[in-house]
Amino acid sequence: MNPIISLFYSYHTFISRNFTNRFFKHSDLQDLLETLKTNSLFEIREVGKSFEGRSLNLVKCGSGSIKVFLWSQMHGNEATATMALMDLFNFLGDESQQDLNNVILKNCTLYILPMVNPDGAEVFERRNAQEIDINRDFHGQASPEGRMLRELRDEIQPHFGFNLHDQTTMWSAGNLGTPATISLLAPAYDDALSINSVRLKAMQAIAEMDDTLQKVIPGHVGRFDEEYEMRAFGDNFQAAGTSTILIEAGGYPDDPEKQHIRKLVFLSIVQGLLSIGGESFLNKTSEDYFAIPENKLHHFQILLRNCRVKTESGKLNQDASNGLEYSVDIGLIVKEIISEDLRTVSCSYLIGDIGDLSNRFGYKDINCESFILIQTNKMKFEEPADLILVDGLEVLLAIENGVLTNHSI
Repeated sequence: MNPIISLFYSYHTFISRNFTNRFFKHSDLQDLLETLKTNSLFEIREVGKSFEGRSLNLVKCGSGSIKVFLWSQMHGNEATATMALMDLFNFLGDESQQDLNNVILKNCTLYILPMVNPDGAEVFERRNAQEIDINRDFHGQASPEGRMLRELRDEIQPHFGFNLHDQTTMWSAGNLGTPATISLLAPAYDDALSINSVRLKAMQAIAEMDDTLQKVIPGHVGRFDEEYEMRAFGDNFQAAGTSTILIEAGGYPDDPEKQHIRKLVFLSIVQGLLSIGGESFLNKTSEDYFAIPENKLHHFQILLRNCRVKTESGKLNQDASNGLEYSVDIGLIVKEIISEDLRTVSCSYLIGDIGDLSNRFGYKDINCESFILIQTNKMKFEEPADLILVDGLEVLLAIENGVLTNHSI
């Protein structure tokens, strides 16, 4: 059996059970790092402070000549990969996985920065306490977190880098009809999107990662937009000689806290490290990389197709000549509303689009041709939905001011 497939089925033995949702804080991470200190495999040192004074910690393990730098949660509300890194620590320390671990730890030295933006994580927000997007601060260096990250790359001089993020659940894997659960990218290092030996190695490793992911989530892998961003760390690390791999955790049906996606990020990282440690990525080509379908913003949380719309009075206009009777598709997106204690989330359903959405997809895709949709308030683009979907006297779907109150299909 493919070793990664084996890990897929034994993942429950590696999962860090201290982290069960995305809302953990810096203190939760610190507690786990304290336990790592008891294992001689790991070396932990404080490498800086956030703007609000929280410690930034680097975990080092392995003794190989290939240096690999992994960093996560530059954006405070993008926590999936941080959870996956906690699982990676368990995996690396598991003696029953020694054959696989040796490929990584004897050939690579890993440098892992699990939380770049602890101030943002504290309030579950993208930006840091200065309201700076750290991933647009490579040149500006106004943030202490950005300065630390750049200094670490210069100190370590890593051969490979893993830039770990979350992306919106609205991304699709090309036109396959499936959400982009994992998106991968070898960031460009110039406007021409040139390919040199450094970027090619990242492409080759990604191609092998995709091969493995297709075995567990076929059709759910996308290639992230490769537009050059001169301010971003991944693009600049690539330019500086570090073969950089971007992993974006997207969406998967019925996985709001991204616990299944967390497993897939873990598997992606392990496969990437095995490819690098064993140099099997050299068997891949740039053509293999570009065969991964490009991401497209084509997904809605709920897609209501062929809706017959009633007015607020509940009467369907029968005079088609006046242009008021129409059939439309309605795409609903989800806006997350964070609780006051910053530990849980609720969802508000917004009108994401109205019209011909025949080339779009939904996590829940409903053909409403034989149903009637009633607007309890006029639909407005990007505003909370107020609608009822009925089949005769049966209510199939009801959303009141964005809150899903009934859903039987």
